[in-house]
Amino acid sequence: MQTPLNPFKKALADKRPQIGLWLGLADAYSAEICAGAGFDWLLIDGEHSPNDLRSILQQAQVIAAYPESHAIARVPVGHGDVGTALIKQYLDLGLQTLLVPMVDTAEQAAAIVRAVRYPPFGIRGMAGARASRWGRCTQYAREANEQVCLLLQAESRAALDNLDAIAATEGVDGVFIGPADLSAAMGHVGQPGHAEVQAAIDDAITRIVRAGKAAGILTADEALSRHYLELGATFVAVGLDTSLLARSTSALAAKFKAGAAAPAETPRGTPY
Repeated sequence: MQTPLNPFKKALADKRPQIGLWLGLADAYSAEICAGAGFDWLLIDGEHSPNDLRSILQQAQVIAAYPESHAIARVPVGHGDVGTALIKQYLDLGLQTLLVPMVDTAEQAAAIVRAVRYPPFGIRGMAGARASRWGRCTQYAREANEQVCLLLQAESRAALDNLDAIAATEGVDGVFIGPADLSAAMGHVGQPGHAEVQAAIDDAITRIVRAGKAAGILTADEALSRHYLELGATFVAVGLDTSLLARSTSALAAKFKAGAAAPAETPRGTPY
């Protein structure tokens, strides 16, 4: 049995824009509904959603039935012994693309690269489990490194200061800008649409692309999504399942019930 190829990684290398959706409901049933919508990728969030290894596995399994959509998972942490262990477990589930939050330095980036790779190029523990189809992909241990796609999040002032070095780190496929945390770090809590934050995001995307790496971001603002794509961002999440459900249910209730909460407008730059 052949080691599965990573179509998302290939698309990034070919500079083909990939449009995604954030999954925060932590449920395989809703994930399957979203998988049938036609997004290029779906992000299973292990950082800010109530996911565990089993729920992540279940969502990855249902997404796999829809080959036009690629499952990506965000680990809750990527640093230190805990981060290394979680990365190993996520990869052993069969996930090929990981998003790692809160990366501030090139040294952290290099350590995460080692965590996703088997020896001699890294420190990932030798097992594979579901990823190797329980040993049926006989070349998995030799071929897995080439199929892992590593995306790192830059979402602090320190990360922006070190962005060129982070993007230049060998083994990093893409850098994702986190608007919410970045806006807070820049002193504009809850205001990712602030002019200073947007200027920093534009500059970051330009620098990532200049380094030859894929740039990514999340925003529910359609105009901003298109703007980021025009700047050269390659993987852009254009919505979240939780926000879509909240807005739609509020709108429906407001049509029939006086005093029901009206659906909130999405301010420019708001990622959630």
